Amino acid sequence: MYNTIRPLLFKLDPEVIHKITLNLIKWAGILPPTYALLRAIFEVNDPRLQVEAFGVKFRNPIGLAAGYDKDGVGVRGLSALGFGHVEVGTVTRQRQSGNPKPRVLRVIESQGVINSMGFPNNGVDALKVRRGEAKVGINIGKSKDTPIEQAAEDYVELFKQVYRQADYVAINISSPNTLNLRQLQARDYIEGLLKEITLVRDEVAHPSTPQQKDVAPLRTLARMETRRVPVLVKIAPDLTEAEIDDVLGAIELAGVDGIIATNTTIGREGIPAQYRDLKGGLSGRPLTQRATAIISGIARKTNGRLPIIGVGGVMNPFDALAKFEAGATLVQVYTGLVYAGPSLVKQINRACLERAR
Repeated sequence: MYNTIRPLLFKLDPEVIHKITLNLIKWAGILPPTYALLRAIFEVNDPRLQVEAFGVKFRNPIGLAAGYDKDGVGVRGLSALGFGHVEVGTVTRQRQSGNPKPRVLRVIESQGVINSMGFPNNGVDALKVRRGEAKVGINIGKSKDTPIEQAAEDYVELFKQVYRQADYVAINISSPNTLNLRQLQARDYIEGLLKEITLVRDEVAHPSTPQQKDVAPLRTLARMETRRVPVLVKIAPDLTEAEIDDVLGAIELAGVDGIIATNTTIGREGIPAQYRDLKGGLSGRPLTQRATAIISGIARKTNGRLPIIGVGGVMNPFDALAKFEAGATLVQVYTGLVYAGPSLVKQINRACLERAR
C-alpha cells in the first residue's frame, strides 16, 4: 500500500508530510484501539529477537534513528510500529528553530535525503516522553549559540535533565548542520568532553551517602537515582581512520558505553551533479557502504568489545543484515522508512529471525 501512496506523498514538501505523519503517529499511540491495531500489524514478537547492549535489554535489535521525533511526542505510537528502541532528539537546552527553510530535499534518483535542519526542537524543558514497548534513547546536542569552548557545559546539563526519561543518552557531536559542532570529534576537545559527561553519569548513578549529621529524610533518599544510564557517542562518516582512532581512544579513556556509527555525510558521492552543491547532511542509499565499512573498522579495532549501533543507508533487510555482520549490535533506520514505508521494520525483524535459524 505504501508504494501506491508514496508518489502522492512525495508531491508534498518533506517537512509538511513529516509533521502530518508524526501527528498521526502521536494520536495513534494515545488512542488504545489504534495503538493495538498498529501493534497487531507491525510487531514481530519472538524471544529470539531479544538482544542486550550496554546493559540494556531490547525486545529486538531495530531502532528508529534520531531526527524523526525531535521532541519525543510520538514515542508510544512509534513503538507500536515494531521498533525495539526509538531515539528521540536531537534535544538542546533552549528551544531553537533551526536553519532557514527549505532545509530538506529528497534525492529520489539515489534514494537519498539531504537535510540542513540545525536541531530544531522545543528545548529540553518541554521533553516529556510517553513511553511504549520500545526502549528510549535521547540524543542531545550543543545549542547553536553555545561557543564550542562551553560545549561540555551544555552536554552535562542536558544529561542531568534527560537521563531519568532515557534508557541511554546519545552525545551528538557529528551533525554537519550546527556550526563548529564536528570540531568536538577532534582529540583536543573530545577527551575532556567525554570525561565530564561520564563523570556526571557515574555521579547520578551512585549518589554519595549523606553524612550522619546531615542524614536526608527517607523520602529524599527514596528519590535518589541509582540507575546507571549508558552514554553513547554518535560519530560522522567523514572521519579519517586516524580521527576514528582518536575518538575510540577518548571513548576508552572516559569509559563511554557505546558508539553510534554513523550520522549523515557531507560527501556527495552517488548522487546526481545538480544536488552536489546543496548544504546539509546526506543520508540514505549513498551512505550505505561507507557506514557499514566504518562499523566493520570499529568492531575490528575494538575486538568487538564496544557495542555499536549501526545506522546509515539501511534501505532494506539486506542492508541491516550487512551491518550486523560488520559488527553492529543494534541497527537504526530513518531514510529507509521514507522510501520503503513502516513495514521495513517488520521486514528486517523477520530477516533477523531467518538468519537465526
